[in-house]
This record gives sequence, C-alpha cells and structure tokens, in this order.
Amino acid sequence: MQYLFVIDYQNDFVDGSLGFPGAEKLDAPIAAKVRSYGKGRVFFTRDTHGQDYLSTREGRNLPVVHCIRGTRGWQVYGETARALQEVEATPIDKYSFGMDPGEAKDVLPENADSIELVGLVSNICVVSNAVVLQTRYPEAKIIVDAACVASNDPEMNEKVLDVLEGLQVTVTNR
Repeated sequence: MQYLFVIDYQNDFVDGSLGFPGAEKLDAPIAAKVRSYGKGRVFFTRDTHGQDYLSTREGRNLPVVHCIRGTRGWQVYGETARALQEVEATPIDKYSFGMDPGEAKDVLPENADSIELVGLVSNICVVSNAVVLQTRYPEAKIIVDAACVASNDPEMNEKVLDVLEGLQVTVTNR
C-alpha cells in the first residue's frame, strides 16, 4: 500500500512566527497530492508545543514560540487543511522533530510498500520523519517530493535533499 505523510504544513511555518516566503506556494500542490491519494492513505503531522515551549530544549535553542496546541499557528494551512479534511486524513501530533512511532502505533499502518513525504521544514522535520518512517518500514520505498518541501534556507534545502538521497530516500521533482 502507498501512503502520503504531510509533515507540519501548519500556519506558523507558512505565514506565522516561523513562516517564510515561498512556503505558501506549496499549498496547492500538497492539497492536490492529498486528494490524489484519497481516503485511508493520508496522514499528517502537527508540530505540537505547550505554553512552556521556551523552557524546553528546543525552545532554548529556537526561542520562537510556535505551534502551541489549539492556536491558529498550530492548525494546518489553507487548501491543504481542506483537502486533509475531505480525505479524512489521520492526524499525528508530535512533540519533537520526528514523530514517536510508539505513540503513533495505533494510527500508523501495519505495513507499507511506499511512503511519500511532503511539507515543512525540509531540513528539520521532513528529514527527521523520513528517517523515522524508514526505520519503522525498512522495506518500504521512502519518497520525498522536492517540489512539495521547502526551508527558510534554500541552500540548506538543497543540502538536505542530498542527505536524503544518501539515506536511500528517493527524491523526486528535483
């Protein structure tokens, strides 16, 4: 079975506290991809923090409050949010860069032949979740669509696509 994982395509990473120019351009292609996969085959992660964010290790290293559970910034952005709702995509709240497959075990599929990742931010959460999913599904083909991921640092985006290829992830649309 083939699955799509939309990684952290949330308001705070598009037009909020950690937003950057160009992130909004991923909305239409990600939404189209969500719809093409359809019901039962789409998952999405939400970077999820509490009010104590600045006192966490991540908050001390990235002191920009973002993705506080229940806020507008925590919600999925734009047309992608509507598409995820239409296909009844499965949410996975994560409290670090990569999802915890133990915490998500009740919603993750038992087996997967192919997993495609899209979303933000390529050099942090996309790469982290690609590694998590590659570990959880060692025989699955892991794909990252370069046209549907981005970073606030375009040079870092290109570097992480190289790293992903080195990790035997298939990078498409590069």
